[in-house]
Amino acid sequence: MTEAIHGFWVASVTPLATDGSVDSARLAVHARQLFGKGVDGVVLFGTTGEGTSFNVTERIATVEAMLEAGIAAERIGIGGGFPAITDSIALTRAMLGLGLRHVLYLPPYFDRNVSPEGIEDAFAAIIDGVADDRLRASLYHIPQVSGVAIPTAVAANLRKRYGKVVAGLKDSSGDFKQFQAFRAAAPELAITVGNEADITRAIAAGGAGTICGMANVVPELVKGMVEGKDVEARMQAAIDIVLNTPSFLATLKAVLAAQTGDTAWLRVRPPFRALSDGAALKRQLDALMTPAIA
Repeated sequence: MTEAIHGFWVASVTPLATDGSVDSARLAVHARQLFGKGVDGVVLFGTTGEGTSFNVTERIATVEAMLEAGIAAERIGIGGGFPAITDSIALTRAMLGLGLRHVLYLPPYFDRNVSPEGIEDAFAAIIDGVADDRLRASLYHIPQVSGVAIPTAVAANLRKRYGKVVAGLKDSSGDFKQFQAFRAAAPELAITVGNEADITRAIAAGGAGTICGMANVVPELVKGMVEGKDVEARMQAAIDIVLNTPSFLATLKAVLAAQTGDTAWLRVRPPFRALSDGAALKRQLDALMTPAIA
């Protein structure tokens, strides 16, 4: 089984039923459709998946349903970051028991003034609490959202302390210099990027691939970036279309609703607000797919 996340992974959106619970059947269909377009795996309950809105029990139930629907455990990663370390430990133990190994951890994200040593202590407390060599943890760096950065020295120290158990790091800072700093400080970590426009040059610089949100709606374009095709300008234009809206994740869901004709995709959990119509955005993204990516 893969030691760390490599290649083309999608930070999946989370479809919801009318009562606000996870629509696991729709999520499994979405995953299978992505796999059919060249995606290697899906990460559930990350930033794009409204992860902080779902508790441990909900995440476990969703993964159980995905496995029952035939989605292979090795193709599923899960967001495991919580303000409470005990929740991260409980979720991780459950995931390992179900056959998953890839768990992504945010740093503690409430207090913005924690020290690097405190951040390292928090990650170490999770890994020591899980105490299972099957785990392949990825540190999740998205300071513009979480409010807390992962210092490069912390990433390097954790890799030295725990070896392959700390398998990777997802850099969603959108700052390529930060990616390079992680690579220099911890070259043994499999570093994926979340910023789709950086995928090609990150892979060329030794990166492991991508875990990204735009692949929910334009997987062909993201795959082109992974394969090093000349589509960076189109990729950046697609990113700009989605980012120029009130909510990245609500916009992705609105576009999916327009692409599939399924308005159930519009549902989001508070504090997010659903967009009423993604048809115009879909047309703008469709225009970027011509000529076809070959």
